[in-house]
This record gives sequence, structure tokens and C-alpha cells, in this order.
Amino acid sequence: MDVFSTEAGRVRGRRSERDPGIVTVRGLPYAAPPFGADRFRAPRPAEPWGGVRECTAFGPVAPQSAELPGSPAWSPGDEDILTLNIWAPANGPGKLPVLVWIHGGAYVFGSSAQPDFDGTALAARGLVVVTLNYRLGFEGFGHVPDDGGRPACPENRGLLDQIAALEWVRDNIAAFGGAPEHVTVAGQSSGATSVACLMASDRARGLLRRAVVHSAVNACATLDGAARTTAEVAAAAGVPATRAGLLAASPQTLVSASDQVVDRYRQDPGSGQRHYDPAIYGPVVDGVLLPSDPLTAVAGGAGVSQGAEVELLVCHTTEEYWLLDAVGSSAKVTTEQQLATFAADFGLPPQLVRDCRSRMPKARVRDVHLALYGDLLFAEYSTRLAEAHARAGGRTFLSRFDRRRGGNGGRVRAWHCADIPFAFGNLHEESLHFLTGGPPGPADQELSHRMADAWVGFATNGDPGWAPLTGGQEEDGEALRVWRTAGEEPRETGPFRDLWRAAGLPLPAP
Repeated sequence: MDVFSTEAGRVRGRRSERDPGIVTVRGLPYAAPPFGADRFRAPRPAEPWGGVRECTAFGPVAPQSAELPGSPAWSPGDEDILTLNIWAPANGPGKLPVLVWIHGGAYVFGSSAQPDFDGTALAARGLVVVTLNYRLGFEGFGHVPDDGGRPACPENRGLLDQIAALEWVRDNIAAFGGAPEHVTVAGQSSGATSVACLMASDRARGLLRRAVVHSAVNACATLDGAARTTAEVAAAAGVPATRAGLLAASPQTLVSASDQVVDRYRQDPGSGQRHYDPAIYGPVVDGVLLPSDPLTAVAGGAGVSQGAEVELLVCHTTEEYWLLDAVGSSAKVTTEQQLATFAADFGLPPQLVRDCRSRMPKARVRDVHLALYGDLLFAEYSTRLAEAHARAGGRTFLSRFDRRRGGNGGRVRAWHCADIPFAFGNLHEESLHFLTGGPPGPADQELSHRMADAWVGFATNGDPGWAPLTGGQEEDGEALRVWRTAGEEPRETGPFRDLWRAAGLPLPAP
């Protein structure tokens, strides 16, 4: 029987439908439901239970309005959201390396139940895989003012949830065959930036040995910025921007109010940075949990000093932002004037825009904008994170995903999120074919095997299969792995590293 003992009680999982040699445990609580008296508070341990708890279905997702293909939706009243899932070899030798996955979704949507993140294939390669849910949106990252009479509601509650999950892994994963001292934390997009924040936080020290960061997003909030967002959301919800007022608003009300604020920015071309892709929540540089934005912290030695070295594997895609354009979440920049306004709103030098256009002489204005925005938010930021880590003395690996051919022979872009089904080995999932260009062909399967091998090698012994960065500078050849299918030709343009080095990198804020 697939029954395991945790500190809170015994749980029963089930064998994977894809591979009966893998046992899955789903919906296991790592902390108490963060509502009622615990709303807007730091997570506390889950209550113990008697008997054997059936953990065969994913737990409820965090409050959100998104409905993702192949994933459960949030229902008002769902409260037991701080759960995790485990995939482990049923008869493993024990002391296996552990990969903990933090999902992305702009800090407002997504869950560990997405089909991208099924851990069966990686577990079959010798890992114990853990995925987790954490608080999103206002519940996880909204600023709650201090009323002066009760303990303050902490900033970055979503990050505190992630730390609580890692503490659970430290204390319990051995029962599932995992090595608690051998934990790699991985994430993509906002999940990747969450991982970078954990590297920068003293609270997470000792909880991770290695980090995998795919397409980290360049955005953190200041305390003042987070307070302004709270005022806007409270006004949309029709409640005072006070602790009491926000507690009086239901999670559903705050989700709806947040969506209203986002929509107003989306409809207002004069609203500055938030008009282009209105992500209003993100990690808050509060000086407590997060002393500075992750890039600054890593450049200063966070994660590689004081006996807490964390090895780092970074990846980004070469056409990041085309996905956001395709799904309609970003503003359409189609004229030269709109492009100039976009550059001014983000403080980009006009010369950078001119140089980028000269590298893409036949491109539409929209494509120039997407290239610039993708580099600004994801590609350049991720690469600089890797370089900063290497300069600070860390062991760092850098890669790019540039696969642009669909399994049926059609063209698909190397856009945001397309790399993750390859690394997890989940190309068979029909709901992901929009990302990957259709059913996989043999070349796609071979690429997936190589990428999964890189993750497993890195999590196991710190070696993904190519040379680390030296001198803290991106290099051609052995120190940069480019993921393509066999026989696929390189891109003709981009990413434009030389242009960004000359222009600098502004730090947008949610």
C-alpha cells in the first residue's frame, strides 16, 4: 500500500496512470487554510489528523479568476489551498534528489494542477518531484495597512507560503524517498522570480541547495507602490483601504476588484508602464523578508555567501513576449508613435529602439515592440541574473530555448512557457499543444529527453551537461546551451545582448 507517514499524520497516494512505477500523493496540506482568523497572516502548520488521509486528488487552487485548460478553477469557499503534490518512485532507493516546482502566472493565476507540471517523467528518471499551491493576488501579495492595534499582516505572504512548503519538505520528504539536504527549487516566470527571491531571503537559507530559474520576470514592488495598489483595489471593491475594510471584503470581491483595476490600466494608453501588461502584484521589497530586488541581491552575493551557496541554472526563451501578444494580455503597439511612447514609458533610450529596428529591418512595428518588451521583462533580466550570480562567485549555468518548429512540421515560436512541457516531459498533453505547436514529433521527443536530462543532472550533482559561466559574462560556445531540435537553424536576429549592455536595464515595478 502506498501509505506514508508525515509529521501531521499518515497519507495514502496512488500509482501514476502514466507509469505504475511512480506513486503520486496529491492535495497534501503543508499549512493551515489561510482564511478566517489566519487571513492575511503568515502561514501556520496544518492541523494533525488521525487515521489515513486520502491524497489522491489535487487540492483547491488559490483565489483567482483565470480558468486554464486542463486545470481546476477556483470556487468561492475553497479554503484549504496550501497543499502540495509529490511524485516519487514507488520502490526507490531513498535519499533521492528532490525537485520542488513553483508555478508562474503573474502572481495572480495558475496552480500546481496544471498538466504542464505532472512530475511522472522526472520521477521516473530518479527525482522526487514536489509541486505546490500558494496564495496569489491580493491574498498573497497585497499590502495590508497596519492598524496599530494587532500584529501586522506581513508582506509577501505568497513567498512565506513557499518557504513553509520548503520547511515541510525539509521535515517530511524523507518519508517519500527524498533527501532533505538535496533540494532543488525550480520555477518559471513569476515562479522563477519567486525562486530568485528565495535565494535573496535569509528566511529561506538552508532550504535549497540549487535553483532552476526559467524566464524570470523583471518586476518587484516598493512598499509605496504596493500601498498605492491597495488603495486602487480597495476603491474598486468599495471598502476602506484599511485592515478592517480589506478583511471585510471576501476573496471573491478582491479578485473581482483587482481585475477591474487591471482592466482600467489596459484601457488607458496614458497610464504608463501598467498599460502594456497590467501585472499589479509582485514581490514587495519590504526590507524584512526581501531586502532588495533579486538581481541587486544576487549581485551582492545573496545565495553564494555566508556558507549558503546555491548553484543556479537559468533559461529563457528567445521570443518570450509573442505568447502574451497571442493570448491578448498585452497592449497592441502597431505604430511608430506608440513604439516611441512605450520606450519613453519604460525609460528605454531612443537609440536602443533604433538599433533594434536596424537588426529587424523587415519586421512590423509590433514585432520590434515584442522583441524589446520580451527582453526587458524576461530574457535580458534572466541573463543578467545568471551573470550576476557568476560574478559573485556562484556556480552558474545559462541556456536559451529556441525551438520554433511544431511536431507536425508547422512553425511555432520559441515563446514564453513553451520550454516547460519539454523539460517536464509532458509533450503528450493535448491542452499544451497550443504552446508547443501540435503533437510532438521524434525530434521534439529527443529535445525533451535532453532538457529533462539537464534538469535531472543539475538536481542530482550540479551538472546539467555543459560548462558553467566564467567571469560572470555570457559566452558563446560551451558556456551557453541553446535548446533546438536536431537540424533546426539558429535565429537570424536576437536576443540583442550587445544593445542592452549599452543601454542598461530599467527595473519596472508592479
